[in-house]
Amino acid sequence: MKVKIDIECTPAEARAFFGLPDVTPLNEQMVAEMSRRMGANMEALDPEALMKNWMTMGGEWQKQMLDLMNQAAGSASRK
Repeated sequence: MKVKIDIECTPAEARAFFGLPDVTPLNEQMVAEMSRRMGANMEALDPEALMKNWMTMGGEWQKQMLDLMNQAAGSASRK
């Protein structure tokens, strides 16, 4: 025996039927805040600024890696 029930309703009606909260105001607030933050950080997406940041970090990471390798080589040669 098969029983098939088709119910047509909007997402808001389904949420109300199941007793779920309406999160529309929270969602709108989150989208507005994300838009504000993205707009404030658009200058960080400038290719020149990205390369400057990456090169600065890359050089620092390279120095830290060399220091770490030198420390490891120094401790290995003492053993």
